[in-house]
Amino acid sequence: METIKRLPTHPGDVLKEEIESRGISQKRFAELLGVPYTQLNEILNGKRPVSTDFALMVEAALGISPELLINMQNRYNMAFAKQKPTLPRLLNIRKVCAAVL
Repeated sequence: METIKRLPTHPGDVLKEEIESRGISQKRFAELLGVPYTQLNEILNGKRPVSTDFALMVEAALGISPELLINMQNRYNMAFAKQKPTLPRLLNIRKVCAAVL
């Protein structure tokens, strides 16, 4: 299994740069989307995942492809999951299944 040197970019990083470049405050953007400021702030700081509903709201507001955001989130999630200590368990499952299947 290949080792991840660094996590892929969280979609919140891209959104944070985008709203800053447009001169929109986080508070104002949260109001426009109708979401709590804390939720938006956690997404923009990579502490909360981008959901499909949120991605669709961003598309409506900024015209950013929701598929792009969801694909970024999926890559981030997978890379993060591969770093967890459950990896030895997965290797054991592969070994057992290879012997049986």
